[in-house]
Amino acid sequence: MCILFFAIKQHPKYPIIICANRDEFHQRPTQAMHWWPKNKLLTANVQAGDVLAGKDLQAGGTWLGLNNQGRFSALTNFRQPHLIDKNKQSRGDLVLQALAHQDNEMIKKLTKSSSEYNGFNLVFGQLNKLRCFDSVSQKQQVLSAGFHSLCNGALDDIWPKMALGQAKLSEAITEHSLDVEQLFKLMKSDQQAHTDHLPKTGVPLSWERLLSSIFITSPDYGTRTTNIITLDNEGNISIYDQSYNEHGECIKKQSFSIEL
Repeated sequence: MCILFFAIKQHPKYPIIICANRDEFHQRPTQAMHWWPKNKLLTANVQAGDVLAGKDLQAGGTWLGLNNQGRFSALTNFRQPHLIDKNKQSRGDLVLQALAHQDNEMIKKLTKSSSEYNGFNLVFGQLNKLRCFDSVSQKQQVLSAGFHSLCNGALDDIWPKMALGQAKLSEAITEHSLDVEQLFKLMKSDQQAHTDHLPKTGVPLSWERLLSSIFITSPDYGTRTTNIITLDNEGNISIYDQSYNEHGECIKKQSFSIEL
C-alpha cells in the first residue's frame, strides 16, 4: 500500500471513510481481494477467522485487509532505499498479524519486533478506533477526528499528493450522500508535483516525479489496486475494490460487505 486517506467523523452518515491505493511492480504476482479460507494458518503462528484481503503471491502476505469482526489493517513502506535490507522479513505479514491480535498485544509485538522489518507504517484496529504505528520513530497514535493521509513517510507528512488527496476528499464528502465513483476518481488523479515541491526520499528525480501522483502509471511500476471502505452509523461496512493493468486500465471491479 502506498497511499491512504482517512475521513474520520467528517460525514453525517459515514463516520469512517478510507481511500487507498496500492502501488507495486506489475511483475509481482498478486491475487485480488477475496475472503481467505477459515481456520487456515495465515502466517507463522498466526491463525484468525475470516479475512478479506488481496494476497501477495510472492511473499504470502497482504497490504490491506479486514476481518469479519470489522477489524482493519493496512501497511505502507517507508521510502528509504539506502536502508533496505533484503534479508529482513516481509512487511505484508504484519497486516495479517494485526487482524489476528488485539491492539495492546499488537503494540507490544511491534515495539519488540519492528526492527526485524524494513521501515513501515501500520494502521490497525477496529474501524472506529484506528491507530498508526511508525517503525522509524517507534511511536503510535490513535487517528483523531478529521482528515489524515499516509504515504511512504510519517503520518500526515505534507507531500504534494497527500495534501491534494486530503483536499479532494474534503470536497467529496460535503454532501449527505456519498458518491463512491467520485472517490475512485479522486484516487485516479495522475497530477504530478512540480519539481520544486518533490520530496527528497533518496530515489532518482525521475522516480520522485513518477511517484508524486496519487495514481501511478508506467510499464514497470504503478497503481495496481484501489480500495474504498466506508463504515456507516448502523455498523455496516462496504468495501469497493478495483484492480488495474500496466496501462492504468481497470481490469476487475468487485464489492463486499460486512455487518457488525
